[in-house]
Amino acid sequence: MDTTTFNSSNFTTVPGSLGLRNRPLKLHRTAIHFKSSTNFSVRASAVGGSDSTVTLLDYGAGNVQSIRNAIRYLGLDIKDVQTPEDILNAKRLIFPGVGAFASMMDVLNKNGMAEALRAYIENDRPFLGICLGLHLLFESSEENGPVKGLGLIPGVVGRFDSSNGCRVPHIGWNALQIKNDSVILDEIANRHVYFVHSYRAVPSEENEEWISSTCNYGIDFISSIRRGNVHAVQFHPEKSGDVGLSILRKFLLPNSSITKKSFEGKATKLAKRVIACLDVRTNDNGDLVVTKGDQYDVREQTKENEVRNLGKPVELAGQYYLDGADEVSFLNITGFRDFPLGDLPMLQILRYTSENVFVPLTVGGGIRDFTDANGRYYSSLEVASEYFRSGADKISIGSDAVYAAEEYLKTGVKTGKSSLEQISRVYGNQAVVVSIDPRRQYLTSPYEVGFKSVKVTNLGPNGEEYAWYQCTVNGGREGRPIGAYELAKAVEELGAGEILLNCIDCDGQGKGFDIDLIKLISDAVSIPVIASSGAGKAEHFSEVFSQTNASAALAAGIFHRKEVPIQSVKDHLLKKGIEVRM
Repeated sequence: MDTTTFNSSNFTTVPGSLGLRNRPLKLHRTAIHFKSSTNFSVRASAVGGSDSTVTLLDYGAGNVQSIRNAIRYLGLDIKDVQTPEDILNAKRLIFPGVGAFASMMDVLNKNGMAEALRAYIENDRPFLGICLGLHLLFESSEENGPVKGLGLIPGVVGRFDSSNGCRVPHIGWNALQIKNDSVILDEIANRHVYFVHSYRAVPSEENEEWISSTCNYGIDFISSIRRGNVHAVQFHPEKSGDVGLSILRKFLLPNSSITKKSFEGKATKLAKRVIACLDVRTNDNGDLVVTKGDQYDVREQTKENEVRNLGKPVELAGQYYLDGADEVSFLNITGFRDFPLGDLPMLQILRYTSENVFVPLTVGGGIRDFTDANGRYYSSLEVASEYFRSGADKISIGSDAVYAAEEYLKTGVKTGKSSLEQISRVYGNQAVVVSIDPRRQYLTSPYEVGFKSVKVTNLGPNGEEYAWYQCTVNGGREGRPIGAYELAKAVEELGAGEILLNCIDCDGQGKGFDIDLIKLISDAVSIPVIASSGAGKAEHFSEVFSQTNASAALAAGIFHRKEVPIQSVKDHLLKKGIEVRM
């Protein structure tokens, strides 16, 4: 990557977004200089010949790196929009709208992009909108609103209703019902595609001529539209594996002689997700490796006591993508605790991984406010944004979310200043995962403590019938006066879009997930819950999906050590009648 200078207009166009106080930040051989400016500008990219160039509208929020990588993977170059004229002159335009609707429309209106987009689309020019790029075509959105859209399609974008049992955000791989001649969806019959959103548009008599496919999640909603050369999708093709790449190829290379063999899938509804997790840290030689803890202890029980080394992060992530993992999660357990933005190796891992892995990437570790050795303050939003720009789709927050929840439960006040609140406000709650690390504390009576307890399936060491789950921080090293139930309820209110539910007692044991804990939390919240810790065989996945309301299950060691292949887990789930993406 060449050294490039960008000004802060790349980031200051979104309310609350970034600027590193004019301080150069060197990342992946690129020096990024932030200057005070409010003009719309986006990162410069290589521009090839006109027939091989795609115009990309990046308004400065969320992970747009993934769509860039997908476009380049298909052999095309990118021209970034810098002025409204760039939109009007585009031969093919992609708008990967991510983040929050109000922030997006504010940027587009202030910089004259909204009117240019309307004119471009009204003239039936080749356009592909993704997620918010679909929403903006409608009259308005209720997200932080109502906020007016372009008004090209009749209808209002509203929030999913969680009262009917659906978890909001809608996160995961769901099936499409293709309605009309969609062109770009021709080769994906009955296949799963990846959704991550809380708001949707619904079909009506007024907009039915636009609709090319719908999806069901409690209700039927519009998953794609097409009129002439204008396309927009609610799902993320850049995160939908080979199926998504096929959709992008159809739009970008409609006359291409390259054909992919069409595979008739069996997708009918939202699939349960199987997630591969990679705990990444430096070993004693300073190399980044994938490791795995035994109740959070990552060192071998040998004389050398070395860090357990299970492989190289980028290579393993790529292999898990090929093996069928629905998501890949990186946990940076080194965390660069003194200076997270100086964590060049982890940022490089994200960049390199996202170049060839087209499923969602989550990263956690060290995402918080901090002050460096020179007394300079950095917000958690700045830290998260660097991860997003490097290829992350979701950010996982651990200890910082515990502290925020404790303060909220004590005061009852949402300050808007916590990392959880800041990031979810700018990027949407679907981009924020809270990782909970509880330890089981046995009780003889459920009334011994002031926290929610459960009657346990397996008695405690002294015959105890009850337990509460004490949350920890700092990698499980410090217990806090808050239970997992109380924490989960609080972070949902503060803006979390998903919960990654670990269990220190089960970690590395291979005896199965803590069903009591997962049932407690997944029944308590209306956001998706990822079950983690304890998987030792394929049957443990069917147990957690059949006995709890978990939306996904995550494993690490059994995949790293090749004890249980991802495909074997999915084959087993299918035999048990549990829908998965194949």
